[in-house]
Amino acid sequence: MNIREEPDDIPQINIVPMIDVIFAILTFFIMSSLFLTRSEGLPVNLPQAQTAQSQQQNKITITVDREGNVFLDRQPIQVEDLAEQLKVMVGNQEQLVILNADEKVEYSRVIAVMDQLRTVEGVKLGLSTRRP
Repeated sequence: MNIREEPDDIPQINIVPMIDVIFAILTFFIMSSLFLTRSEGLPVNLPQAQTAQSQQQNKITITVDREGNVFLDRQPIQVEDLAEQLKVMVGNQEQLVILNADEKVEYSRVIAVMDQLRTVEGVKLGLSTRRP
């Protein structure tokens, strides 16, 4: 009996599907990381300050845009209602409140907002700036 051995097919690893999967996963992580940035307020042109420092803690953001509109954590609010709403949000604890005011807004509008903030117990005020 003559048994003839036939050569088996040489096993090959096809890496093209693996590369497709890796690129799909990479694309997912890149796209999802773009949404991880947290915007603290509405986009305004902040004034510059040489001594600007980043604050890392829970904070409430108040934004005054170029037209003088006031927003509390991205929700429009009247300046007169600001102190009452902050008292509810702050409660009995200390809370950092960041004021983002556009550099073109009237100075009196910013002072009116700051005056409302000073009436709330436990509010620590921070003014937002950008580095030059």
